Amino acid sequence: MSVHVTGVDDPDRHGGWTPDVDRRLATLESPVRAVLEPYVSSLTAADRITLVPDAHYPFHPSSGMVTDPAVVGSIAGQLGIWTDADVAIAGASDERIAFDRTAAYLDYPAIADRFDVDLVDLADGGRRNIIATVDDEQVSVSVPDQLVESTVVVVPTLRPTEAGPVAGGSRALGRLVSSVADADPTAVAATQAIEPTLSVLDATTVYSGEPAAADALFAGPTPQVDAIGSSLLERPIEEDPVLRQIHGDEPSVSLERAADDPESDVDLTALRRRLPEGELPPRDDTHPAVTTAFRLYAAVAGDAVPPQLEQR
Repeated sequence: MSVHVTGVDDPDRHGGWTPDVDRRLATLESPVRAVLEPYVSSLTAADRITLVPDAHYPFHPSSGMVTDPAVVGSIAGQLGIWTDADVAIAGASDERIAFDRTAAYLDYPAIADRFDVDLVDLADGGRRNIIATVDDEQVSVSVPDQLVESTVVVVPTLRPTEAGPVAGGSRALGRLVSSVADADPTAVAATQAIEPTLSVLDATTVYSGEPAAADALFAGPTPQVDAIGSSLLERPIEEDPVLRQIHGDEPSVSLERAADDPESDVDLTALRRRLPEGELPPRDDTHPAVTTAFRLYAAVAGDAVPPQLEQR
């Protein structure tokens, strides 16, 4: 099955981060339209569309650890041109942080107002149990009604998980369902139960050992897009329990340019070489910038510096 790819050309970016969301939205308008156009018929047939970005924690989008809200806003804006469907941006509160706090930090309320879409906390709605078969075993997942009753477009950022494999759309959906199974079979079962129409991989800014500007967007069926992401991060698919279960031994993925403009072409080999090698830091490994910033805050506010930071 085909995955469509296009470049994101921002001549003023110079490999850095563009803080002006209006400029990012303007830069993304054409490439987002290009990667969505091959799927316009399935999108315009929907009455309800739910966009599911990586918005699991309020990392700054320049880190590559969360989806750039401008990518999500550009998708919502294009859907508003093509369809009268009710569009929502969804995330879920968890034991660490409420979704509305994460959404506010990432400025999703402004995106929602601008494009007339809803923000939905999936932790608040109804759920239904769905049984999926994973590796010849039945796995029960409790799925938010919002994801069952609407056309789902997953919008992950390109990054690894803490364990090493690509995060991707399947694992993004796995975080939004409940199951007694382990995380990997839960992700496979969630993808089967929800049956997302599409994944749009935000590879504008990626994380792979450190943030990097990749300036690319990929769109297609979720398993195939996840396979492309795994390849870009040089994670063998056969070593990924989620992708191995979804694809089997021989994943079938073809890549197509999303537009006729030659500048939209993306050289995967060159892109792969540009990405830094590495994984996510351990949870207890505080980045030096965080330590410096907190010490500055403590000096001004008079708060104590935590012992784990003092030891660094």
